[in-house]
Amino acid sequence: MPRARTPSASPATDEARADNADTAPQAESADKPQRGIQALDATGELLAALVAAGMPLSLRDLAAAAGMPSAKAFPHLVSLLKTGLLARDEAGRYEAGPLSLELGLLGLARLSPVREADSELVDLAASTGMSVALAVPGPLGPTVVRLEESPQPLHVSLRPGTVMSLVNTAIGRVFAAWLDDDVRAELLAQDGLRLAGVPSPSSSPSSQPSPSSQPSPSSQHASRQAQQSAQEAHDPRYAERLAAIRAQRLDTALGNPIPGISTVAAPVFDHTGSVCLVLALMGPSGNFDTANESDSAQRLAAAAERLSRRFGYVPGAAPL
Repeated sequence: MPRARTPSASPATDEARADNADTAPQAESADKPQRGIQALDATGELLAALVAAGMPLSLRDLAAAAGMPSAKAFPHLVSLLKTGLLARDEAGRYEAGPLSLELGLLGLARLSPVREADSELVDLAASTGMSVALAVPGPLGPTVVRLEESPQPLHVSLRPGTVMSLVNTAIGRVFAAWLDDDVRAELLAQDGLRLAGVPSPSSSPSSQPSPSSQPSPSSQHASRQAQQSAQEAHDPRYAERLAAIRAQRLDTALGNPIPGISTVAAPVFDHTGSVCLVLALMGPSGNFDTANESDSAQRLAAAAERLSRRFGYVPGAAPL
């Protein structure tokens, strides 16, 4: 008796099975971590150790940095050399290979610093209870492009598009600390265009306003700060302040440029070693501990460091 023939699955059924096969690992990963290949995990540890070192390493040093014996590390390194993920310099030390460089450039080309920083801004505002500003280098100077309000919003004039003084704001000073001297001098000449910047050349300090146009107390405060900033930019203490910022990678502004509001700012570096972003926490001066050792400042510094590494910055590496 002929055997009954099982009907073949329809194309639609085959497609559904393929879709289920693709989504099965994703569904499984939601419940428990997926099982990988242990040998590749060890290879990844070697690559991570080399990245953390930021310099070529010998077999012994690289294996030690990855926490494994040299005999175990060697076969992994042979495969990494064959694939081009690693190369060896004239001294026989292991360094990034051509494939690693291509992958790195591909990743950097797809990065958007402002978009990548968005989650850090939200987390910082939630964990510190402070407002968080994000600034980028702009044609007129450091420009705020994102502001994440705290649960208790601050009533400040700062908003996206505000350009910050290189002298009188923590955000501006952090940018200024890593600028070349000639670039900084050129920007300082235009500081009157920025929030709490120096007075414009056309304004004369000796000119007195008419009685009908007396400035408000807030504008008087801004004017006093503006008159001081021109002198501060050429004051040796300004250069010392920038040197301290480079050493500490943090800067604070107490009640300046906005009275009653304090700020602590930190730089974010890109793969060239240049400052591509500045993160800043802002809060009422009365209950905001801006000391470098404070919890808020350390959270800010950690967020800036995470972003820097995401953008390809290697601490201690020579700038490109």
